[in-house]
Amino acid sequence: MHSMPSLSSQPFPSTAAALGSLPRRTLRATRGVAGGSAPVTAVVLGTFTLRLATGVTGTMLLYYLARFEHHGGIRVEPWHVGLLVALFYASELVGSLVFGVLSDRIGHRRVMLIGPAFGAVAVTITALTVSLPVIAFTRLLEGGSTAASVPSILGFIAFATAADELARGRAVARFEAATLAGLLLGMVLAGLLFPVFGPAAFLLNALLYLLSFLIYRFGVRPDAEPAPAAAAHEHGEGLRHYGRILRSRQVWLLAPTWIAINATLGLYTSQTLFQMVKAKDPAFADQQLMGGFSPEVLSLALGVGGLLFFAGLFYWGDRFRSLRRTTIILRGIGGGFAVLVAAAAINHAASAPWPVTAGLLAAAGAGLFVLAGATPAAIGLLADVTEAYPNDRGAIMGLYSVFLALGQITGALVGGLAAQQAGLDGIFVASLVLLGIALVPLSHLRGYEHEVGRGAVAQPGATGVPPRTPAPDV
Repeated sequence: MHSMPSLSSQPFPSTAAALGSLPRRTLRATRGVAGGSAPVTAVVLGTFTLRLATGVTGTMLLYYLARFEHHGGIRVEPWHVGLLVALFYASELVGSLVFGVLSDRIGHRRVMLIGPAFGAVAVTITALTVSLPVIAFTRLLEGGSTAASVPSILGFIAFATAADELARGRAVARFEAATLAGLLLGMVLAGLLFPVFGPAAFLLNALLYLLSFLIYRFGVRPDAEPAPAAAAHEHGEGLRHYGRILRSRQVWLLAPTWIAINATLGLYTSQTLFQMVKAKDPAFADQQLMGGFSPEVLSLALGVGGLLFFAGLFYWGDRFRSLRRTTIILRGIGGGFAVLVAAAAINHAASAPWPVTAGLLAAAGAGLFVLAGATPAAIGLLADVTEAYPNDRGAIMGLYSVFLALGQITGALVGGLAAQQAGLDGIFVASLVLLGIALVPLSHLRGYEHEVGRGAVAQPGATGVPPRTPAPDV
């Protein structure tokens, strides 16, 4: 029976010595990544195409449901839409735990292929039905598509970058950038496809899922990942072992911070956009950002914000060697506070001179750039945890989707209540509270960060690399 990893302070072997002790398969992957290996490039490209397809599906579905009666369905109410969104994230939350474990047992590459397959089936069914219960089933499939893809991809990245700090930072930053770019571009593409092709556009979207499948199938060689850990645990020990991992302090010190950050971000991809694009509400006449904006203007704003966020992802992703993960997260939360304060000021600055408004916009943009660093840093910290569990990388990285889904669900519920009571001001206050919650466990995590990844479990076939030396910043 395996025990929990030791957290004793043992000396770290040098990288050269560590690499010299690794199997040849692991050496090929870890050395290749530092130079931008094809397998990691392939999984990032596959992430982009998969997220592109997901973005197209989700946005086109909103257009479809808005005129569901016209296509032969029932009248869709707002609570129907909310339920469909919740089903997607619930499926992703539960599925990530299952597929994360499965990717460790049968191989990350095999599970990657399940995601595009689920997505293709889901959009094909969507194109052919006007039944809301069937649409609900396709949302479960779509959530399963993400659940299968993310843990296996991040598990693979965690393995492949185990010997290189800079490579890990760059890889997780590019994963986040590919995710965001795919979703944003998918939202734009949906607005072009659905008005022309109607529900048949869902069938065209199946081609994007097929492209993602082919990238994973031929871009990731079978020998580019560790051998599956199917026999890594004694019979009947697998679930108990994984339960101990889930209860470990390394994981749950990060959880509240990551959930709160995702809840904050979730507010601005759902409730905030809805409040800005709907008709003006006399009850919130003192808030100039409340309603009346056209989709074109919001698309332009999203594009500018997306560029700033991308720049921040790449900048902070290249700082993994010089800055501690918690330092980057702390600065990111500070950037989030700056964004919220500036946005709240803009919301009540209808009569302010344009230089003042321009200054507030610049402050919000700078805050967004800094906030972007929190996401790759959190993923990097989770990847560091996997060094203590080299046979469970997929299972641990699956927690990324679990925390993201919990954050999105929390943000949607909290944001809806806050907006109902106080419009965008309510959302800004709720966001400040959530970021405050994110700060609470961060100080404990910071004091414990130097132990993350220590003491790899002695598991049969383990191919972990000794953990990193903490960055020198304070």
